[in-house]
Amino acid sequence: MKNLILYYNSYCSKSRAALALLEKSKVSFTVVEYLLTPPSETLLDSLLGQLKMEPEQIVRKGEDEFEALEKKKKLPTTRKEWIQLLASTPILIERPIVSDGTSAVLGRPPEKITEWLNARTLANTK
Repeated sequence: MKNLILYYNSYCSKSRAALALLEKSKVSFTVVEYLLTPPSETLLDSLLGQLKMEPEQIVRKGEDEFEALEKKKKLPTTRKEWIQLLASTPILIERPIVSDGTSAVLGRPPEKITEWLNARTLANTK
């Protein structure tokens, strides 16, 4: 299996659970604290493709930043604008996300990561 990347926020219990799950599964992975190292628009676009999701599907709508934009009626209207917003305001990105560069999973709940890892393992043994 390829080296995995965990997009992680240490303040998030789901991110910490994902980290523990990956450590327990003994897979090779790198942790990216995405609030300290925000993903570029290009990387976000790639991750969305791997997740098979649209930007609005990974937005944390309970964050103050989102609510402020919503209140001011300044929410993005296009995919490109959503990606720009997520790249410039990474706190809005749902977490954790685990990627192998080809596919990715949003670990909410963290058990989805286990399912994804199992599916990747099966695919690699065929």
